[in-house]
Amino acid sequence: MTNVIALSRSVARKHTIASMSNRKYFGTDGVRGEVGSAPITPDFIMQLGHATGRVLRAQAKPGKRPAVLIGKDTRISGYMLEAALEAGLSSAGVDTLLTGPLPTPAIAYLTRALRVQAGLVISASHNPFPDNGIKFFDAQGDKISDAAELAIEAEIEQGLRCVASGDLGKAKRVNDAPGRYIEFCKRAFPAELSLRGLRIVIDCAHGAAYQVGPAVFHELGADVVSLGVSPDGMNINKGVGATHPEYLTEMVVKHEADLGIALDGDADRLLMVDASGKTYDGDQLVYIIAAHRALKAELAGGVVGTQMTNYGLERAFAARGIAFARAKVGDRYVLEVLREKRWLIGGENSGHILCLDRHSTGDAIIAALEVLRALVERGVSLAEAAADVQLLPQELINVRIDKASPWAEKAAVKTALADWEATLAGRGRILLRPSGTEPVVRVMVEADDADLARRGARAIADAVAA
Repeated sequence: MTNVIALSRSVARKHTIASMSNRKYFGTDGVRGEVGSAPITPDFIMQLGHATGRVLRAQAKPGKRPAVLIGKDTRISGYMLEAALEAGLSSAGVDTLLTGPLPTPAIAYLTRALRVQAGLVISASHNPFPDNGIKFFDAQGDKISDAAELAIEAEIEQGLRCVASGDLGKAKRVNDAPGRYIEFCKRAFPAELSLRGLRIVIDCAHGAAYQVGPAVFHELGADVVSLGVSPDGMNINKGVGATHPEYLTEMVVKHEADLGIALDGDADRLLMVDASGKTYDGDQLVYIIAAHRALKAELAGGVVGTQMTNYGLERAFAARGIAFARAKVGDRYVLEVLREKRWLIGGENSGHILCLDRHSTGDAIIAALEVLRALVERGVSLAEAAADVQLLPQELINVRIDKASPWAEKAAVKTALADWEATLAGRGRILLRPSGTEPVVRVMVEADDADLARRGARAIADAVAA
């Protein structure tokens, strides 16, 4: 496994201790935090909306009032933050279109389809309900650029400057938004194929896809069993969804289903479960999609993963002659590399999967349909389609830190890294990075032996926490 240690050393030296973003409010995917604590407070979110509106107004053609689409997941705090965003945007002279609860990728699609200037999603994705945040899309349905984020932050520093009463923005609701998105998803599945004969259990995590997710698969012919479709504002991601696939596993076996689909709270992450109850992560699902496209001469290049992508996936692609590249962790960075290389397929082991000929952003429903297309066209099961991927054991530990902590400079951390790099020589790799969405450091150790990976991750995590 000499290739593994070569990768391990490059990751350890170049990417292992990654620097935090130089942006003040934006992380890797918008602005996020615990509701009631900065920056997720109503006054700040109003300022954020106002600043976003000011940037859009500055870019608008003379006499043209910008419009922004706002969607959200099912967290109870979404009502408060939606009102604050709407007020901030209106005060800057920007109209708002409100969809109510819809998946993040639905807002990306509708932003483009409705020809508005930006799309905002009130969601903290897979996080528990006390957290929330704002995600941003540009007019093309792409994550906004670093330059746009910096422009918004600069406007925040200027404070509120309400436009004249006659220039205030207006708000209205988009009543047909769910139906538009359902049809968009169905169009991604070949018209000549059907899901008839398949029993599918779908877990929507009591989140944003609770209405549209089951409808997509049902309308394509599947016998659908729905889980996680009773949101109460506080149960999003609680014991269900892509972050807790145990419940889905149990229900797939109980209902004798062919497979299960798990979404996270805003439906941009996907995990799947086969008939036996085995779980398949983003790495395995990306392999199924890419390998099938390669068989059909539709891959158009290679595949992009991240620093967290299991080496077993890279090895499986190499065996098929499929090019593979790694990006920084975060779907926005996967997208950057895909665009740079003009490739179509990429993803993360967490379940963010991009199919750029289907959508401009990661979409769990679209990705699930791509996997199902491969299974139906080949006439195979999930297990058979993923059989060539032999994943190495990975141990991931999240260490909570104070944001100001100089954890990367600790002598104990440097010593632990050096010791375990030597121990893993030829047998695995290490990745140590701060989260872009939470105040944690992610410690990942990958090795050909599960116990070795666990011991290495625990030792390094203890050093970070000390």
